[in-house]
Amino acid sequence: QLVESGGGLVQAGGSLRLSCTASRRTLSNYAVGWFRQAPGKEREFVAAISGIGGNTNYADSVKGRFTISRDNAKNTVYLQMNSLKPEDTAVYYCAGRNYGDSWRLTYTRGALYNYWGQGTQVTVSS
Repeated sequence: QLVESGGGLVQAGGSLRLSCTASRRTLSNYAVGWFRQAPGKEREFVAAISGIGGNTNYADSVKGRFTISRDNAKNTVYLQMNSLKPEDTAVYYCAGRNYGDSWRLTYTRGALYNYWGQGTQVTVSS
């Protein structure tokens, strides 16, 4: 099971750091992705990081503002979100994949992940 934390309410232009941890699993073996879903909208890809390889990928809408990283010693993947905008408001989910080439590839499609967290709410006020 994956667990997200770090969401909250922030003003536009502010920052938040989301964390994704795993109980009874070693996240360093997983490719991890962050996705978000706003009310009335479909879930969309935000950012991804490969397993041991550490390759990263970002949605165009967050490039230059968000950074995905991992701390394997803490078994945690982070999503640092800077220069937040009201349109970033959504429930943010982390997802993990531990098969195939997950150690070196990133995945932008949610269907390719086999573990999901429950989500954390991020609200950006204007």
